[in-house]
Amino acid sequence: MKLLAGKPGWTTKADVVVIGSGVAGLTTVLNLRASGLSVLLVTKALLDEGSTKWAQGGIAAALGPGDSPDQHESDTIVAGAGLCDLEAVKILVTEGPEAVRKLIARGAIFDKSDSGEISLTREGGHHRNRILHAGGDATGAEVSRALLEAIKGDPGIEVIEQALAIDALQDGQGTVCGVTLHVIGEGSRDGVGQALSKAVVIATGGLGQVYSQTTNPSVSTGDGVALALRAGAEVADVEFIQFHPTVLWRDTTEGGQQPLISEAVRGEGAILLNHKGEPFMVKKHELADLAPRDIVAKEIFTQMRTANVPHVWLDATGIKDFEGRFPTIYASCKANGIDPTQQLIPVSPASHYASGGVLVDLNGQTTVAGLYVCGETACTGAHGANRLASNSLLEGLVFGARIATHIAAHLPEQVVPVEDQNEGFLLSPAIKLQLQLAMSDGAGVMRSEESLLQTLATLSQLAVRTSSEPRIEAWEASNLYLLALAIVRGALERKESRGSHWRSDFPLTDPLWSKRVVQRYNVKGQWSTRYLEVTQ
Repeated sequence: MKLLAGKPGWTTKADVVVIGSGVAGLTTVLNLRASGLSVLLVTKALLDEGSTKWAQGGIAAALGPGDSPDQHESDTIVAGAGLCDLEAVKILVTEGPEAVRKLIARGAIFDKSDSGEISLTREGGHHRNRILHAGGDATGAEVSRALLEAIKGDPGIEVIEQALAIDALQDGQGTVCGVTLHVIGEGSRDGVGQALSKAVVIATGGLGQVYSQTTNPSVSTGDGVALALRAGAEVADVEFIQFHPTVLWRDTTEGGQQPLISEAVRGEGAILLNHKGEPFMVKKHELADLAPRDIVAKEIFTQMRTANVPHVWLDATGIKDFEGRFPTIYASCKANGIDPTQQLIPVSPASHYASGGVLVDLNGQTTVAGLYVCGETACTGAHGANRLASNSLLEGLVFGARIATHIAAHLPEQVVPVEDQNEGFLLSPAIKLQLQLAMSDGAGVMRSEESLLQTLATLSQLAVRTSSEPRIEAWEASNLYLLALAIVRGALERKESRGSHWRSDFPLTDPLWSKRVVQRYNVKGQWSTRYLEVTQ
């Protein structure tokens, strides 16, 4: 099944099409160019406006004295709650330090201590100080700057900004050989076109906009996951949506991207307090306020529900030079009328990161030939049921490089796409807010069979609101609808609580569910489900 769109009015070609300009996409591009391959880089907004830019905390890597990849591996596996792919984790933590060194060699500048060494801090779930950060709390922006500077002026890279990738182009055997895309606004081409290639890499980031409150930017509508689903690729672990526990609370009528309060703030000594002013995490986990994100988010949710309040408090008044260490967060707080050096910060959980995504192997290959996926859009298995803090940028660096190496060694001849004869579908943009509210209410931090079935019923009602006018807002709404279905189906299937999936009707973790829920969507719009055992 494909989205309803006009016929392509122009064509361009490259060896590889890379969709997305965050850390995963840019790392892949740079490594492809090192192998002499031509690249078309497609990005939905401007080059520096993806999720990477908003990453505050940093990059996790075993670079400090006394630390080791084995210790990083252990913390990752614990956070992953029994669903990590051990080989993927080992690759992440062992190849991670060198990937970070290569990033530094490309020009990334990280904060340093008074002694001149790279300054390392700690975040939730880590037993060592291993988080590199830049500009205090602007790590993502620095990583993005360095990678963009590295690709600047390369004649082997064609860039198309403000372009939404619509659907994959495939030959008669289903091999992906390009994409259709729509250039928005002032992009270099007008309207729908096609980009032909020998391989396609999707690195479009997250899907946070499927919920009414999220830390993700407005472009994070899960377009890459939806595109891969429509191409016949399998997705896995999509029910594991990580809710960042500490997002600056604002009135719930304010949608869109919410200001993130990085857990690095708690790493520097901030403490969570309930409505009575009590530090409630102390007795809940050995790491207290630095427990893994799912544990902190669940406890905050419990505190809010018990007291019938919309948020808890974060006390950061004891942090020395808060403004200097966290300038971005300080500015966000001040813009919302809060002085974090003098006042408590109201915080609550919001959708933050998808631990699952398009199912890939250790080289980023999907179950569809010619299609690779990297970063948050992918499910490598490295995150399991709950991503460990600051492993996301690292994953983009490590697996972006692996994808490029594999493509360079196995690049096929260009094949010719066949026209998809299936009638395209398109939903009305008007469904977006109702869909987001339904997902937050029924498939958010806490779920149950009742809440999930109610969400499914709402989605079914929204599905009849179709559109015959192809445009960005309609394509985004249609993508969000497909993702919402996959998330709710996965959450209904998994009858237990594990990691960032919490069911009130199945509150315990069940060893029988130490497996991935894998879903596929076919050309007729039908879903199928299988299970993939996880080797422990």
